[in-house]
Amino acid sequence: MKIFLLFSFLIIAAHVQQIVVEASSFTEPHDHQGIVSPFTPGDPKIPLNKKALEILSSGKPYQTQIQSGSGGRGLVVQDVDAPTDVVWGRILDYDNYAKMVPKTVESKNYKVQNVKPTKKDPLSQIIYTRMKVGFPVLKLEFFVKHLYYPELKSLTWTLDYSKKSDFNDSCGFWFVTPHPDDDQRTRLFYSVEVSMFDWIPKFVVDFMSTKALTDATAWVKKYSEMEYIKQKTEEKSQQIAVAPKSKNGNNNKGGKKKGLFAKLMFWKDKAEIENERKRALEEETKKLMAEAARRKAEEEARKKIFVSWARIGMASAIFVFSIYNVHLKISS
Repeated sequence: MKIFLLFSFLIIAAHVQQIVVEASSFTEPHDHQGIVSPFTPGDPKIPLNKKALEILSSGKPYQTQIQSGSGGRGLVVQDVDAPTDVVWGRILDYDNYAKMVPKTVESKNYKVQNVKPTKKDPLSQIIYTRMKVGFPVLKLEFFVKHLYYPELKSLTWTLDYSKKSDFNDSCGFWFVTPHPDDDQRTRLFYSVEVSMFDWIPKFVVDFMSTKALTDATAWVKKYSEMEYIKQKTEEKSQQIAVAPKSKNGNNNKGGKKKGLFAKLMFWKDKAEIENERKRALEEETKKLMAEAARRKAEEEARKKIFVSWARIGMASAIFVFSIYNVHLKISS
């Protein structure tokens, strides 16, 4: 019995040691220089049939496959009710990803390098970001090298192989273009490929390879549209605040009474705009609080599931040990 327990302890210790040994490091290089093929910037030229356009017009993401070597990669297309500059503002805001991106607990740029684009190589900026994603009882840290191509409406990324990441490898792609029917809207393309180490739990692998696809476009859509509403509200308020006046200080030529009436209407409109702005901000706050509550509930549910399975495992182990003890007594 003691030998059996010692053997079990050694197996667990070896597994924990493997995780510790393979932990991320800012100072040590990665084990390789890339095993997945990086994406090429530019238009992915994905054909969108009638069914795909119907899905997009309903506000939902459209999922498809793109060819990569001998296999395929998942790709998501999403229409966003905000211009491309607003969308890029959210995608490139890496220092605030922990506030926007599901499962991201830390995100910070550690180097930003501006590059002079050329006709041969339109690369404009290289952004190095340290990220950490969190799951029940597990947090994974990785270092990303982003390549930004404004002229190609693209951003691609791989791991920064000068640092050691908890991911075996990862590469991805954004393509951000104006909507073909409305230049104040955006059509967004996103794809990613992730290779995980063997010690990573299966539920993490499944999340990173499937659900992360739609989650990525969902958070960009949500926060881009919120930011665009905020910008429009502030712009409308500023337009009213700087409304042109006549030489007499009035907005019309109807004399003192009309001038007074115009001023009253001006302040009434300004108050309405301010109330509208407050309502919009309140709605955004409620949405953010609801999203935070949902994430917390989801996290608690996963913790309970993990604890339940842990208890089942312990009970099963105790049962096996009991049977083993009975067997030893009968044998002796």
